[in-house]
Amino acid sequence: MTSSPFTSRHEENPNPLAAEQRIAILENPGFGNYFTDHMFLAEWTPDTDWTDARIVPYGPLSLDPATAVLHYAQEIFEGMKAYAHADGSVWVFRPDANAARMQRSAHRLALPELPVDWFLGSITALIEADRDWVPVGEEKSLYIRPFMFASEVFLGVRPSKHVTYSVIASPAGAYFKGGLKPVSIWLSTEFSRAAAGGTGAAKCGGNYAASLLPQQQATAQGCDQVAFLDSAEHKWVEELGGMNLYFVQDDGSVVTPELSGSILEGITRDSILTLAADLGHEVIQRKVSIDEWREGTASGKITEIFACGTAAVVTPVGVLKWVGGEAVSADGTGADAGAGKVTTDIRSALVDIQYGRAEDRHDWMHRVC
Repeated sequence: MTSSPFTSRHEENPNPLAAEQRIAILENPGFGNYFTDHMFLAEWTPDTDWTDARIVPYGPLSLDPATAVLHYAQEIFEGMKAYAHADGSVWVFRPDANAARMQRSAHRLALPELPVDWFLGSITALIEADRDWVPVGEEKSLYIRPFMFASEVFLGVRPSKHVTYSVIASPAGAYFKGGLKPVSIWLSTEFSRAAAGGTGAAKCGGNYAASLLPQQQATAQGCDQVAFLDSAEHKWVEELGGMNLYFVQDDGSVVTPELSGSILEGITRDSILTLAADLGHEVIQRKVSIDEWREGTASGKITEIFACGTAAVVTPVGVLKWVGGEAVSADGTGADAGAGKVTTDIRSALVDIQYGRAEDRHDWMHRVC
């Protein structure tokens, strides 16, 4: 990746966070709590196409009360990470895949498709501007959030004729505070995350908004995350509120629910399937029923369960709970609970590539600066 060829202007933040404050934040950034000094912005209209690319100080966006996104939720976003390597360089993991997925999401939401060079250039421009915000250390990264929304001022159900694209960045530590410990999952039998023909395969905010009430219910049951079944038969496992699922079988195979149009095609998901095969596991994409999950953990047919996503990376699943019962994975609960060997091996293979500790045989890492 090279510097953005289209950035027409770069406005320095006149009041960047003091260095000592930034350093203190980077010691323990948490997730999604702090933001860098700048952001990227660009605009689109049918007449101008994409224009006015710029780096500006991070700050509020001024929106008219009639701005279309506030009424019709026409918006999409992406999530990715930049990693500091031992030699001081900064690399991004599979940004071309994020660019392609954002185009697919844009098509589904009737938004303009951002050219790949604009996507990659905007990421590069922001990271270069805020290089000092990239944290150093295990489990630390700079989380990048590109997003696009309908910014035309009008009331009426049609695609917006003005669209704003932006990129912001946030230093990040581990997503789950307890480290690599098994998470507990609540099975939602009342709600579905998405339906066939809907927006489940697009990365749009409405999908996540629909998961918030079930997530509240999961929290009330003492669980970390919520699992959703398909909307038609309420039988087939789809995904968690924001992560894809994998089931390790007693024969060493790794099974994940097949893409159905209502499951988000995760970049981490695809990477894990590749790495699992590299490690000698048979990789199977097929339907997985909730009965198979329950019975498999009870019989030992399923030996490990884990979930993945850009934010959480790879996280072991310890227990599935529902009204009247629970299914505990092999390494599921207790003070000494941890991740199984397959989960650990796959996670290590992934993060070692991301942090530059292992050979990048699939050419996934892209140097920014």
